Amino acid sequence: NKPTPNAMNELKRALKYALDTKKLGLKLNPEKLDTSKEFEVKLFSDSDWAGDKDTRKSVTGYCIFFQGCAVSWKSKGQSTISLSSSEAELMALSEATKEICFVYQLLVSMKVPVKTPIICNVDNVGAIFMAENATATPKSKHIDIKAKFITQFVADKFIKVIFVKSENNVADIFTKNVQF
Repeated sequence: NKPTPNAMNELKRALKYALDTKKLGLKLNPEKLDTSKEFEVKLFSDSDWAGDKDTRKSVTGYCIFFQGCAVSWKSKGQSTISLSSSEAELMALSEATKEICFVYQLLVSMKVPVKTPIICNVDNVGAIFMAENATATPKSKHIDIKAKFITQFVADKFIKVIFVKSENNVADIFTKNVQF
């Protein structure tokens, strides 16, 4: 409706980008598939702790794989300041768990059988402990709701949180700042 010269320039820029990058893309090469079995979804979750030197907020990063192909990923600054690395990791796992629920429901609505529990890889033992144990301590009371959110999915055997070494955590790249 009533396009402006600026809108036309933006359209030309978008079209040029699409034409210049038409050979680029995300290649999906799924692991060998046995159609008689359930499909596998895996999650890698990570965070830095107080990585922003000005605000001391942490960054959440996660990547979800479907049959070995990355289908969802995110890198975002956390809205609150975490008091420990375990808390930052739990916040990241909480965000990733919400996305896992969405991906799972999407697949199920398309009649795709999904293997549960969904494996969630985390590189922080403290966060794994909080995810598996619903008991709030005085030190973790302020993050009790997010912990109980995850604990419920663990108790229902919808997800299983396991330890992965930091160097094997593919979500680690989502917590790093890009240097200019």
